[in-house]
Amino acid sequence: MNARLSVCLSTLRPALSVFVLLTLITGLAYPLAVTGLARLLWPEAAAGSLAPSHRGAGASVLIGQSFSDPGRFWSRPSVTAPVPYNGVASGGSNLGANAPALREAVAARVAALRAADPDNALPVPVDLVTASASGLDPDISLAAAHYQAGRIARVRGMDRRAVDALIDAHARLPWLGFIGEPRVNVVLLNRALDGVR
Repeated sequence: MNARLSVCLSTLRPALSVFVLLTLITGLAYPLAVTGLARLLWPEAAAGSLAPSHRGAGASVLIGQSFSDPGRFWSRPSVTAPVPYNGVASGGSNLGANAPALREAVAARVAALRAADPDNALPVPVDLVTASASGLDPDISLAAAHYQAGRIARVRGMDRRAVDALIDAHARLPWLGFIGEPRVNVVLLNRALDGVR
């Protein structure tokens, strides 16, 4: 019996040693090294890319936020349920272009945009009525931002040109000049809008 136990322990000892060593390396040392390196090289991103607010840390600029106030820019719709822009439930609606549910949702969103700004006769940009693949997109196209400029200027009592200039000042151009589309981050744009007196 002691011989069997000795053989079993001699077989298990290296396996347990490797298990403990790999747990320390992959479960403790590696995450600490990656986190430390990220905080050193990209401190803002490592902290969640939070936009400053007059109340302290604000929303992350990496995740869309729900804005419904007519005096603010509205984000792209989110299909995460039950809470909009919920990172845990990230994903698209998976509805095809001909799906009746998608057509109804788009029609309702167009109607809401038209009701909020009845004088706006411009075509509604597609990114204001459809969700992104993740449902968390923090950016909208420049066309979507300029589409909303008239409503925001009217509600806030601002000059429309000042709102358009604010959009252009916060525009993010394609990476390397050709990768991606010109866009604007809604959280940062609304923060800048709140700073305008």
